[in-house]
Amino acid sequence: MEKKDLRIVFMGTPEFACASLRALAEGGYCVVGAVTMPDKPVGRHGSVLRASAVKQYALTRGIPVLQPVVAADAAFLDDLRALRADLQVVVAFRMLPEAVWSMPRFGTFNLHASLLPQYRGAAPINWAVIRGETETGVTTFFLTHGMDTGRIIMQRRLPVGDEDDAGAVHDRLMIAGAELTLDTVDLILAGDGRIDTLPQETLRGDAATLHTAPKLFTDTCRVDWRRPALSVCNLVRGLSPSPAAWTELVFDGGDVRTLKIYRASVCPGNTTLPAGTVRADAKADTLDVAAGDGFVRLLDVQLAGKKRMAASSFLNGMRQRILTAR
Repeated sequence: MEKKDLRIVFMGTPEFACASLRALAEGGYCVVGAVTMPDKPVGRHGSVLRASAVKQYALTRGIPVLQPVVAADAAFLDDLRALRADLQVVVAFRMLPEAVWSMPRFGTFNLHASLLPQYRGAAPINWAVIRGETETGVTTFFLTHGMDTGRIIMQRRLPVGDEDDAGAVHDRLMIAGAELTLDTVDLILAGDGRIDTLPQETLRGDAATLHTAPKLFTDTCRVDWRRPALSVCNLVRGLSPSPAAWTELVFDGGDVRTLKIYRASVCPGNTTLPAGTVRADAKADTLDVAAGDGFVRLLDVQLAGKKRMAASSFLNGMRQRILTAR
């Protein structure tokens, strides 16, 4: 079988997924359909519908688009079956029922943004950075019952720098993931669907702690200033640029306002001050907050209702003294 004869249905929504779809379509493969989330209401009143990155690209290539509200819907399953896919590729989509992932003769594989079995879940990039990992990667695996538990096809590793935030890691993994998706399809095509895979347990190791990557919620993103300074900085990196770590600033006079933190660094030195104590110096353009074992220097912030800015600019615009962060 040649590339042009392998019928692929692609499933995904954001730009991260679109990179893999683009690699397949421009790599000579026959993408017969794209499945993505329904258009998202945007604007003040939700009156404007925005198509996903996957849908926008698919339409430029003339690829038919399906947008099911429920993946188990009978009408959607009929439309999907009519595409007669040999293989389905899933990137940054959602949990799929067996009726979907078992449909093609070569099965369905997923691209996941971690080195499985580590960081199974919805936010693998964020959690890898939050935990201070120095290495992460991408994995392709066949879908089966259970989230991110199927047999592994291929992996690719990437280093994580001390100052990398989740946005930078996302962009590098997006490129590496598109390459790995293409390599995986090439492998499946060469073997006519028969390839060697590995159970995830063989890659874990007996002593390895299995980290998960659950969905991020508002409370997840709140800074606990009692934690070590490095841990706080890793949280900031892992949530930047979105959804962003946050804290509440208490001002002289009792005003309390939310502050998002996009960039921070460990400030050398110990402190006996209570966690959350703010040390602001407008002349030196420094804004430090006491953590569990020292200070965290805030570098890039956004006060509620204001634009994102350097901490020095934030301090220059302050008319009230900041007492504490909590």
